[in-house]
Formats: sequence, C-alpha cells, structure tokens
Amino acid sequence: METLRASLDLLAVFIVPLIIIGFPVYGLFRRVAVYEEFVTGAREGFQVAVNIIPYLVAILFAVGMFRASGAMDFLVEGLRPLLAPLGVPPETLPMWIVRPLTGSGSAGIMLDLIRQYGEDSLIVKMAATMFGSTETTFYVIAVYFGAVNIKKTRHAVPAGLIADISAMFFAVYVVRWLFG
Repeated sequence: METLRASLDLLAVFIVPLIIIGFPVYGLFRRVAVYEEFVTGAREGFQVAVNIIPYLVAILFAVGMFRASGAMDFLVEGLRPLLAPLGVPPETLPMWIVRPLTGSGSAGIMLDLIRQYGEDSLIVKMAATMFGSTETTFYVIAVYFGAVNIKKTRHAVPAGLIADISAMFFAVYVVRWLFG
C-alpha cells in the first residue's frame, strides 16, 4: 500500500510536465505540424472568445440588475418558508439562485457570505461546496451554445438544472453531516 502511495505521489509531480511534453512529441511521431496546428487552434480560440463577449456582457448585466433591483432579496424571502423544513439555510439561497447564472456573481456571493459569517462557518462551507460542485448552467448555455450557433438546447437546460439542484441539496446535507 505504501509503495502504491509513493508511486502515485511521484506520478502527481510529473503528470503535468509529461502532458505538456507528451502531446507535442506524439504529434511529431504522427508527422503533424505541431506548431502550425497550435497557432491555428489559438487563432480559433481567440475568435471564439471574441464571439462570446456579447453573451458574457448580457448575462453579467442581467445578474447585476437582478441583485441591484432587490429582486434577489425578495425571492430569498419568498423561498425561505419552503426550504426551511428541508434543512436548507436561507442564507445559502443567493448561491442557489446565482450559481446557475454566473461564476463571477456566485464568487461575489461567496465573498459576501465570508464577510458576513466568517470563513469557517457552516453556511460558508455549504456555499463553498455548492460553488465547487455545480455548474453555471445558463452561462454555459448562453455563451458556448451561442458561440457555435446552437439555437435549440433541447435537454441541456433541464439536465443541467437537475444536476445543479441535486448538488445544492447534497452540499447542504454532506456539509451538515461532516461539520454539523
């Protein structure tokens, strides 16, 4: 067991350099013009970044307006009685609402919670677990689907939201079980 752990520790140290060196070497063996392909990919990546800027600005503006208008506080107060019997602290509700929309907005919520409750509080641990175990579903749909001109998202939104909601509930219960 100790040998396996030592081997894994050694592998962990060298895995990133091996990947950085391994892909170009593999490409050279396959007779791929590695540098030219890298430049082409970088050019395409830059074009995608330029194409997603309008979507990014729109979603950040919408979230900012939602918070600044007081609608967030109104929604939190409305949902408080529904989630209290489930054991969900109402203080985490802004994370539930904002996380599927934007990563930077949910990071701002995390900072607000840390300032208000302290970095070692149960509420902050729950919110941090939610932050790390969920996705910015609407952001991903708006930005990445928009960048490749996909108009019909079909099952992506429901599947993403089901995963997010499940992760939020699990975050509450697991953090309460581990630290509560």
